[in-house]
Amino acid sequence: MTNFSYFKRIFHGQHLASPKLLVLCSLSGGLVAYADSPSDVVGESKTSVNNQNEVKRRKRVLVLGTGWAGTSFLKDLDISTYDVQVISPRNYFAFTPLLPSVTCGTVDARSIVEPIRNIIKKRDGEIKYWEAECLKVDHESKKVLCRSNIDSNLAGSNEFSLEYDYLVIAIGAQVNTFDTPGVLEHCHFLKEVEDAQRIRKTVIDCFEKAVLPSLTDEERKTNLHFVIVGGGPTGVEFAAELHDFVHKDLVNLYPSVKDLVSISVIQSGDHILNTFDERISSFAEEKFQRDAIQVLTGHRVLSVSERMIDMKAKSTGQNVSIPHGMVVWSTGVGTRPVVKDFMEQIGQGYRRVLATDEWLQVKGCDDVYALGDCATVDQRKIMEDISTIFEAADKDNSGTLTVEEFKEVIEDIIIRYPQVELYLKNKHLFDVTDLLKDVNGKDREEVDIEGFKLALSNVDKQMKSLPATAQVAAQQGAYLARCFNKREKSKIEPEGPRKFGSDGRHDFRPFQYRHLGQFAPLGGEQTAAELPGDWVSMGRSTQWLWYSIYASKQVSWRTRFLVVGDWSRRFMFGRDSSRI
Repeated sequence: MTNFSYFKRIFHGQHLASPKLLVLCSLSGGLVAYADSPSDVVGESKTSVNNQNEVKRRKRVLVLGTGWAGTSFLKDLDISTYDVQVISPRNYFAFTPLLPSVTCGTVDARSIVEPIRNIIKKRDGEIKYWEAECLKVDHESKKVLCRSNIDSNLAGSNEFSLEYDYLVIAIGAQVNTFDTPGVLEHCHFLKEVEDAQRIRKTVIDCFEKAVLPSLTDEERKTNLHFVIVGGGPTGVEFAAELHDFVHKDLVNLYPSVKDLVSISVIQSGDHILNTFDERISSFAEEKFQRDAIQVLTGHRVLSVSERMIDMKAKSTGQNVSIPHGMVVWSTGVGTRPVVKDFMEQIGQGYRRVLATDEWLQVKGCDDVYALGDCATVDQRKIMEDISTIFEAADKDNSGTLTVEEFKEVIEDIIIRYPQVELYLKNKHLFDVTDLLKDVNGKDREEVDIEGFKLALSNVDKQMKSLPATAQVAAQQGAYLARCFNKREKSKIEPEGPRKFGSDGRHDFRPFQYRHLGQFAPLGGEQTAAELPGDWVSMGRSTQWLWYSIYASKQVSWRTRFLVVGDWSRRFMFGRDSSRI
């Protein structure tokens, strides 16, 4: 009866004053439980959950861009630790080294792109992606203003803003026109997949227009004169691809104009491929000469009009004008407006490129990182810290540095200032202590501060800016992802070099680019390669090496099969000339 009256009071809403838990056990083995004051229990549970959510709140990492740097960062980042969000007007990753192949139909455009949502869905966790363009970075409030480029006729606003804890700027760069008149209006570029598709259509248009019966031979020659401005890897590879497309495929389809086609490469420097080994540059020039590709070195473009391109020859100082049917401008990269605006905010408006430190953090800006073509690593000079290094190494404060004292700090010096290692290699110094030898090459037991400065005075001359290549961007993305993954651990166990100006060590080792080589396809199934160890290879065998490496570097098995399939199709059936 006591238990019955207890439950009767409960079901009639008469709660007990004190919170208690009642458990009854039946003969059949079942359990009946009742918790008095349920509102109190639920309230305590909600408070506990809220506290846990607050503790577990992940820092937001906002990534701008889905190019080589941004995609490499996303693929290696431990997203279980961060709230990752991505902004890019391009909802795919493009394998840009194959863009010249897309211009002539050697490879289909869709074969070199992978939807960014396919990439992020393979990660354990959730990455949020929005197809939009970054308009402005507000460093003070840690916000980014964005605008979607999707059709504005659809419902809803296209503009929105996002907050961040860490910002990774990897939006690449735009084409550098050097403010040359007429370039934006009359030239093609080769930075995006859409650029390659436009070039392909224009090439077909030039041939279709040239075979019309109403044209004179001069007009046909003008329409079939293809000009490439810029003798770097992109310009040279496009010229080679275009030559193969014309002479292996199009002349069979347009036999009446096969003798009127001409290709010219304009280079302001003395040689094309001047960033490669001299042997490769000479080989490329000889190959182009055999293929009747005109190489105009030492010429600077003054202006481009609808049918003419004006140049100035450096050797003679004379102005030269030549007619053209199509011009492809490939002369380097420049800073995007949104990055330039951000540079003005943080006091870098006087620079041409956004500067980061050796850990890829934007200088003068906490929690903001920049990767790839949109930034440059501002390597610190060793001579700026030479006195501090000397004081740190001189443990006994004797005013001189012994060989043993120098050996204790040289490893940290080489890590912190990578130009030291380059200097040793270029001078063929096999032992770091050789730096302390006198002018006659004799060993010294100790050196003073002036002798130490003299020994390292030429080291900073080895400093070079990193090239704006996919290889650099990919390595930077992978490096920054590793730093983010070890952020908490590194605070307890720092892995970087010692801080010469203060106590302790840096959390991470500075970014160090590892050059893995570079290729220059020259057409006719011949490629030149510059690989680590000063190894230079040229010819048909190198072309097959290029095939294998570029196939293996594809971002997914899907694109890998598609690219190899396109190469096979081209071998069997040639390139497609449809204007699609």
